[in-house]
Amino acid sequence: MIRPTNLVRAPRPTKALLALAQRVIWFESPDEALANPVRFLCYLMARSTPEDLAIAARTFSTSDFRNALRTAPPGILSRRAWLYWNLVLEGHARRPMPRRFEDVAPLSPWV
Repeated sequence: MIRPTNLVRAPRPTKALLALAQRVIWFESPDEALANPVRFLCYLMARSTPEDLAIAARTFSTSDFRNALRTAPPGILSRRAWLYWNLVLEGHARRPMPRRFEDVAPLSPWV
């Protein structure tokens, strides 16, 4: 399944946002991390602190977070994070998690 990732605009990098990108996606440069805002927001939803979310909220809207969740690439969000953010942003947790291989059954009943 091809997921559109252009629903969230690339942010104007500030010092705080660059530092946040460095912490959240530590294995890439901050500019690379922010170049794909959907992926960045998904990593942020998976591994952030309340302080990190406050920094991101200055740049990204609730709609940006919602669009990132709806087009999340598989493998970034844990089941717990997926359920939490669907409940917070969508008001329910009924949507299935994105999967890498649609025709393969999960190995664990918790996935």
